[in-house]
Amino acid sequence: MSTTPVTPGSLEVLGVPGQINLDYAATAPCLKAAADAVTELLPWYGSVHRGAGALSQRCTLEYERSRQTVGDFAGARADDHVIFTRNTTDALNLLAHCLPRGTTVITFGSEHHANLLPWHHPVRLPVPSSRTEALRSLAKALSVNFQTDVLVSVTGASNVTGELWPIAELAHIAHRHGARIAVDAAQLAPHVPVDMSALDLDYLALSGHKLYAPFGAGVLVGRGDWLDAAPPAIKGGGATARVGDATHDIQWTTGPARHEAGTPNLLGAVALAKVCATLEAADRQALHAREQQLLNRLREGLSKLDGVEELRTFEPNAPRIGVVSFAVKGRDSAEIAEALARKHHIGVRDGLFCAHPLARRLLGEASVRGGWAGVPATALRASIGLGTTESDVDALLAALSTEL
Repeated sequence: MSTTPVTPGSLEVLGVPGQINLDYAATAPCLKAAADAVTELLPWYGSVHRGAGALSQRCTLEYERSRQTVGDFAGARADDHVIFTRNTTDALNLLAHCLPRGTTVITFGSEHHANLLPWHHPVRLPVPSSRTEALRSLAKALSVNFQTDVLVSVTGASNVTGELWPIAELAHIAHRHGARIAVDAAQLAPHVPVDMSALDLDYLALSGHKLYAPFGAGVLVGRGDWLDAAPPAIKGGGATARVGDATHDIQWTTGPARHEAGTPNLLGAVALAKVCATLEAADRQALHAREQQLLNRLREGLSKLDGVEELRTFEPNAPRIGVVSFAVKGRDSAEIAEALARKHHIGVRDGLFCAHPLARRLLGEASVRGGWAGVPATALRASIGLGTTESDVDALLAALSTEL
């Protein structure tokens, strides 16, 4: 395993020489600092919250410090819970489990499956054609008197198009109507600073494996009342304050531990916290500017290829992160992706990206814009991050020009 320097010092990511990784939106490579933090802790690895020995005490301290660091990265308020989960999907399923009985959930049809499937009979709004339409659509939906608790759940950045959603404005509308809002920040957090206090978000979910910490940890951050009122989704040691002799004599604890039964993923938490701390210390504005340069280079290059049409939900100049999906006229995306990997050592994603309703719709719209309506079209996705260089982008464009 070798490292590829991409930005000074601590922002190094691990990689394999000769391989071009343009699949960051699926799973980002490991930040070297995260791998080093895990390696340093491994000799001390022991139980968390379970013992008086030096190893257990050290691991408990590292685990709780990690919780604080991740909470700070997300902009958590003093009374928010920071619950470690497996990933964003796990976090949003946990939130769905904790909703008060009868809660009305409002989502958009453009969501990743992680934010589309966990909710019980949600109100699913149509895919908007602009950020402004998204705001109007939500305001209209919330004008109904649901006579229940209401949760709006929306992505911060699309995993299909990379487009940024107006979450601050959506939060304002939700709160004006007495609703809460949850944000799927799986794609947002690796690219853009997220401050849920400043954005006035009620809940935030993200994944370590999207955030350069592929050690199996994610997080749900948010208001504690619903989380403390719900029974644990997973019942076991650590989630209890007391267990009596009778089967019904159980007192569940409150706070994050209520939903972290069993031995926690210490190494995942430590790795995620290390990435959060490293990014907090970095010049995020400079990183964003660099990413936008690479993104523009990629989009401009794709626009010059015959038979290629970019997928988009909003207007072409809508703000976005470094994710681009595109349709290829009459070609199978799996075939193209396989050729890029085998012949050119370039990794991209193909398919519907775990957002099937949105991807199918956008593929249809792209075929109309491209002038090949009715001709089969499939999708490819290229996504960039800390390890991406101009030569990587140019290599993809050159390879596509030979394969299409």
